[in-house]
Amino acid sequence: MSYDDPGLNRHEWESEFASIEEDLHTDPVSALPEFDSLVARMLNNAGYDLDDPVAREGEEREVIADYLAAHEITRLSEGGSTEISSGDVAAAINALRELYDFIVENYAAADADL
Repeated sequence: MSYDDPGLNRHEWESEFASIEEDLHTDPVSALPEFDSLVARMLNNAGYDLDDPVAREGEEREVIADYLAAHEITRLSEGGSTEISSGDVAAAINALRELYDFIVENYAAADADL
């Protein structure tokens, strides 16, 4: 994985997350797309290629699979699908939060190595 500027990215991500965190609790359906977008950018900046089918089969497959599952719920939610429940939205938010924490922790480790 290649990191652009771990400290700067981490600060920006934490600031952006702080601005949507309350909405994730009070209006999760509306906040989900913004959180999904944040995590997608984080993953891309951390070197994960969400569009590469080979990466989906390699060591990174669990991270990418977790994101894609949460993203599918986001996509259905944005489309007004009646196929998803509030439990699905909560599961997507929880999965995205785990990915958010994973990337922040890895950036912290990369930053400490500099």
